[in-house]
Amino acid sequence: MPDLDITQYDVTGSLGRHRVLDPRSLAYRRAYSGERIGTVEWAPRVPVLDQQNLIAQGIKTSDLYPGVDDVDALGSCTANAATACLSVLLAADACSAAGLDTTDAAAAERWAIGLYADATTADEWLSYTWPSDDCGSSGLGVAKALRRRGLIDQYGHAKTAEELCVLLQTGPVLMGLPWHDAFFSPVSSTALLDEIPGWADSPVVGGHEVVITALESVAYIDDQLSYEHTVLRCQNSWNSSWADHGSFRLSLAIYQQLRGQIDLIQPRLDRTSS
Repeated sequence: MPDLDITQYDVTGSLGRHRVLDPRSLAYRRAYSGERIGTVEWAPRVPVLDQQNLIAQGIKTSDLYPGVDDVDALGSCTANAATACLSVLLAADACSAAGLDTTDAAAAERWAIGLYADATTADEWLSYTWPSDDCGSSGLGVAKALRRRGLIDQYGHAKTAEELCVLLQTGPVLMGLPWHDAFFSPVSSTALLDEIPGWADSPVVGGHEVVITALESVAYIDDQLSYEHTVLRCQNSWNSSWADHGSFRLSLAIYQQLRGQIDLIQPRLDRTSS
């Protein structure tokens, strides 16, 4: 096993991401060469998923995995984010062939739970796996799980705000970030996390994985990318009633502030998906 850089967080039913960086990933970055960056948007085919309220959705983990107790929530955010991301990469018929129902949120959530199990296995550094232990997983682990299933060809990485913007020109990006307690309560459905008073002073309560679906606005000042005025939109996995129909926004300034605790991974499908 390579010398991984690992930060583990407490796992809850709403948060379950660990930060895992593999130094070999540096070879799979798309460098920023100064090109002008534009706005872009990617629309997942699956509805907004909900890793919580599983029983109310008709999801019994005991049915999925005999001998496992029913739980009402799982720290499966990495798999939920990856499921939304994959539904952009694959055509509808390819999603169906992979067993991913893009028309039913509960069915897609069941599929994500299966992917979560694979991701915990791919995270070979973990002492436990799901099913049985809700141990969380990583963006790297879920990307490996997608590749082992043959659903993606490869996955790339970014380490700077500019590299992230370059990746978003070609598809959605998985982002793992430390989740501050204040982030649970945006000041309005469309407000940026930046606008939450004192968010940086609120405690980090776990790690979270989301999928960045849009570079919603881009601003330059003196030909330099303005981090404060360039806005990302991210899809969450806490159902469509949270924030802006399940999504939230933040500026690249927050990315810069939290950069050392964030990882960015883009699953890629270079072959045709249909």
